Amino acid sequence: MKLINIGFGNMVSANRLIAIVSPESAPIKRIVQDAKDKGALIDATYGRRTRAVLITDSDHVILSAVQPETVANRFIDEEDFDDEE
Repeated sequence: MKLINIGFGNMVSANRLIAIVSPESAPIKRIVQDAKDKGALIDATYGRRTRAVLITDSDHVILSAVQPETVANRFIDEEDFDDEE
C-alpha cells in the first residue's frame, strides 16, 4: 500500500485516489459542499487555506493545504521509487 503525504504528516492511500484538483472552480466547490453535507469531507488543512482537493473512490473528499502539483509530484516520485526496487 502506497501512502502519499498531503501535508502536516497526513497520509492518503495512493490506490484510493481518483483526482487531485484545485478548489477554485464552482463545480469543485459544489463537490466539497456536497461532501460536507453527507459527512464525507476530511479537512486536513489545519486551518490554512485549501489549495488541493483530493477525491477518493469511496466518495470521500479530502482538503489539503499543499498545492495539487506538489501532491501529484509526491505521487509520481513514490511510483518511481517503487519501480527502482
